[in-house]
Amino acid sequence: MKTSHLSFLAAAIIAASPSLLLAQVDTKWKIHDLTRPVPPVVDPGSASTQDSPGHPPSDAVVLFDGTDLSKWQHKDGTPAKWKVENGYAEVVAKTGFIYTKQSFGDCQLHVEFREPTPPHGESQERGNSGVFLMGLYEVQVLDSYENKTYADGQASALYGQYPPLVNASRPPGQWQWYDIVFHGPRFDADGKLLRPARVTVFHNGVFVQDNVELSGPTAHGQRPPYKAQPDKLRLALQDHGNPVRFRNIWIRELN
Repeated sequence: MKTSHLSFLAAAIIAASPSLLLAQVDTKWKIHDLTRPVPPVVDPGSASTQDSPGHPPSDAVVLFDGTDLSKWQHKDGTPAKWKVENGYAEVVAKTGFIYTKQSFGDCQLHVEFREPTPPHGESQERGNSGVFLMGLYEVQVLDSYENKTYADGQASALYGQYPPLVNASRPPGQWQWYDIVFHGPRFDADGKLLRPARVTVFHNGVFVQDNVELSGPTAHGQRPPYKAQPDKLRLALQDHGNPVRFRNIWIRELN
């Protein structure tokens, strides 16, 4: 567990970005040219355990380190009202989604969450929350351990569009994590879609979303079409009325 999510994430980036790898082939450089600029050095950090969160990579933007929600706010700009204690943030029902103050686009995102114990409710009422990339594209958070629900709404689903390849959920009360590689949509000057959004997800180190292409923003019971949007928007976490806990949230922007 101390090494799994970092090594799996390296594989995820390769799997998710074949076009990115092709784009790296630059014929102005000879093969194995020793004068070719080398990539910057990044400390990869460390993996989490059940007892303590790991350390993010040195080039990551830390969005929540367990101390406060100063980098988050509600949609209306007021300070985040979720509870913070013992190194985690907990959803406070009916306070609303929280949004990052900073906007992000293409990214690598790490989020750790813990489902309420003992479990309460069934199907979509059990430990429901969500990670909304650009505030529009949801990776579902749900207690999917021995909890039957619709396939495209269980944990690590791209909500309403793609069920996960497998159910990798841990029992409630244990810390879980998502490692997400996201490439946002692109539009031309007239608002025409040039590139749909694509998402790769690892759940607890298990490959569950394989570079899937989204049909548009995610939604309940409908498939909204794409509308022209900026290349960067705020990340959001959902208040669905359940006391889901979050810790160790960090993001790396992909250029």
